[in-house]
Amino acid sequence: MNPTQSRRRFLTVAGASAAALAATSQSHAEQAATKTKIVAVSCSPRKGMTTATGLSVCLQAAKEVDPERIDTELIELAGLSIPWEPSVGIALEEGRKDDFPAVADKLADPAVQAIVIGTPVYYASMSALCKSFLDRFGMFRRQDFAMAGKIGAVLAVGGARSGGQELTIQSVQTVLLCQEMIVVGEGRPTGHFGARLWNRNDDVLEDEFGISTAQNLGRRLAQMLLS
Repeated sequence: MNPTQSRRRFLTVAGASAAALAATSQSHAEQAATKTKIVAVSCSPRKGMTTATGLSVCLQAAKEVDPERIDTELIELAGLSIPWEPSVGIALEEGRKDDFPAVADKLADPAVQAIVIGTPVYYASMSALCKSFLDRFGMFRRQDFAMAGKIGAVLAVGGARSGGQELTIQSVQTVLLCQEMIVVGEGRPTGHFGARLWNRNDDVLEDEFGISTAQNLGRRLAQMLLS
């Protein structure tokens, strides 16, 4: 190959590399400018109480990982009507309220890439409101697995240190797995199933260990989204 051809080949390769680098840089800049959203759903029938508090702690920890790229929202189902009947094809009586479609619209937002389900523990299981919500959540599975590939996590609040939180978390996780979601635990250093809080006299903030699991869960979610 003569010197002229070598120079032309070098310039062609260099130009292609520069173009690829510019495209990569632009892609990274666009990615940094685009926020990804984590939504937490509180399935406690008591508005603004311990489950909502735990989820708020989780979301705050997630946002602190990268405030420029992580957005968060807490949805409380308390006071809403989430009837289970439509999940099995039973029509609601005329005039009966159904708030699930409005909640589903928020979860269907393309910016939402992670969902945290929070529930109080009742007899080592999820709340009835949580079960109704998850039954209705099945609509996304029927819509060609619309939640597939998104991240799912669980937070449970019990009335004792070992009051069934892990059993409850695993029960909710099985539903998320059926949606083909990527299910994660709370991450290091505790690194177990999910956030596990102890409600003592309607206060979880005194539960330092439980709060740490909620924070670890939030950080884990953010790290997964940004990786």
